Amino acid sequence: MSSALVDQPAPLLEVRSLCKRFPGVRALHKVDLTLMRGEVLALVGENGAGKSTLMKILAGVQLPDEGQILIDGKPVIIGSVSEAIRLGITLIHQELNLSDNLSIGANIFLGREPTRWGLIDRVEIDMRSRQHLTSVGLFVDPQTLVRNLTIGRQQMVEIAKALSIDARVLIMDEPTSSLSQREAEALFNVVSGLRDHGVSVIYISHRLGEIERIADRVTVMRDGQNAGELVGDQIHHDAMVSRMVGRDVSRFYERTVRHPQAGVNAGNAPGGNESADDKTDGDESGGNAANGKSLPALQVEGLIVPEHPRHKLSFHVMPGEIVGVAGLVGAGRSEMLRCLFGVTQPLGGTVAIDGKTVALQSPKDAIASGMGLVPEDRKEQGLVIDFSVRQNVSLASLSDKSGMRTWIDFGAEESDTLRSIDELRIKTPSADQVVRYLSGGNQQKVVLGKWLAMNPKILLLDEPTRGIDVGAKEEIYRLMETLSQQGLAILFVSSEMEEVIAMSDRTLVMHEGALTGELVGDDIGEQQIMNLATGVVKQ
Repeated sequence: MSSALVDQPAPLLEVRSLCKRFPGVRALHKVDLTLMRGEVLALVGENGAGKSTLMKILAGVQLPDEGQILIDGKPVIIGSVSEAIRLGITLIHQELNLSDNLSIGANIFLGREPTRWGLIDRVEIDMRSRQHLTSVGLFVDPQTLVRNLTIGRQQMVEIAKALSIDARVLIMDEPTSSLSQREAEALFNVVSGLRDHGVSVIYISHRLGEIERIADRVTVMRDGQNAGELVGDQIHHDAMVSRMVGRDVSRFYERTVRHPQAGVNAGNAPGGNESADDKTDGDESGGNAANGKSLPALQVEGLIVPEHPRHKLSFHVMPGEIVGVAGLVGAGRSEMLRCLFGVTQPLGGTVAIDGKTVALQSPKDAIASGMGLVPEDRKEQGLVIDFSVRQNVSLASLSDKSGMRTWIDFGAEESDTLRSIDELRIKTPSADQVVRYLSGGNQQKVVLGKWLAMNPKILLLDEPTRGIDVGAKEEIYRLMETLSQQGLAILFVSSEMEEVIAMSDRTLVMHEGALTGELVGDDIGEQQIMNLATGVVKQ
């Protein structure tokens, strides 16, 4: 045996030929994985590649059907979350698992509270919490309620909680999906610090730029199997993508160069006061026309969102136009979409669709006016997760498929569902597959199919590609382009800068509830967006 093999350190964690099956689905097939001490291992793959299943097995949430897990070279059975924690493995979910009505310290030691004389020792909790918070660079009072923290700081509390139980392996699932750029930078620094102190990190993210930056090694999965491993200089975007999808995919979908009519407020900051007579000619392919001039599909004037009552929002979207909304976390973008869709009631302002003012007192009113909303949280707000694909696709248009408002037209329902499966390329065994068991990208397509079955005029998209892989993103981009060519007006919110730049005909930028600027064409750039998003510059 060579000295090189003798001197090579043993993995902290090793997975050998792991298999897991669900009814009708082979989630994992002979998957191998190794994790060294003090290493940041990135795990990448398309939605449905098996990443989440593998992590749930390591965290004790699920048991494998076959295969072996070794810690420090010794076989172990991880039969529960508590057993995983005992072995030093902690999973930080994308949806944080904190009690927001409790203090930071209470969350860190929840279920493991130190006691003195039979009572919870709050002094001890406070002292030890400060130590763990300091180690992740969070200098806040442990008695602060979690609900008063930003998402980024809550993420740090989760990491501090993991360190409080002496975690040796920290699994982070899409940790930056809801973070601002500044919060993400702080997280990267913490991950580097953990690595320096011997903590091993399994980092799952669809943001491949992050992987390039922080990963020591990358394990790629595809269709529940190993698809390759990358180390050092091999870790770059094209190499990861080609292994993930088995084909080359451009970094961002290249849209057809288009010059839609800017319409009402062209060349002005949002909130311009031009009258209807000043509107420029639009594309003949979309929208109603008055006196030969195209009307905006959506015209918003002086909208006051309850969360930001000091600001009035005014903008428009033309038929066949894709308008992006950029801004940092807390800018008020999602709140604006919810207000437009009637989920929350505005404090003032007007909304016009095809030139006619409408009262949007509820989502039902918005749907009747020709709007659809794909929300940021598809599982909680966009789907009935335990319904089938067919039931979800037909949900918004159910009344249209009911003869005399009594019986459902199952033929029409089936037709719409099969058309959505075909046109949106939804990967599902059948129309009756429960949506819970689809990948994130396919769940997102089901939400889109639900609204497209309504033949909407305006589509509101809130983080349309959040948490989905590069292949599914490309398909969403192509769909957006196709829909815009058919005359649909699209207003979309995205936290991914390159996505906004690549997909927008115009970009509206928000800062702390206000529209700070509008960018068109070649002016849509990262620096311009950031200047407006941070309030440094206002148009």
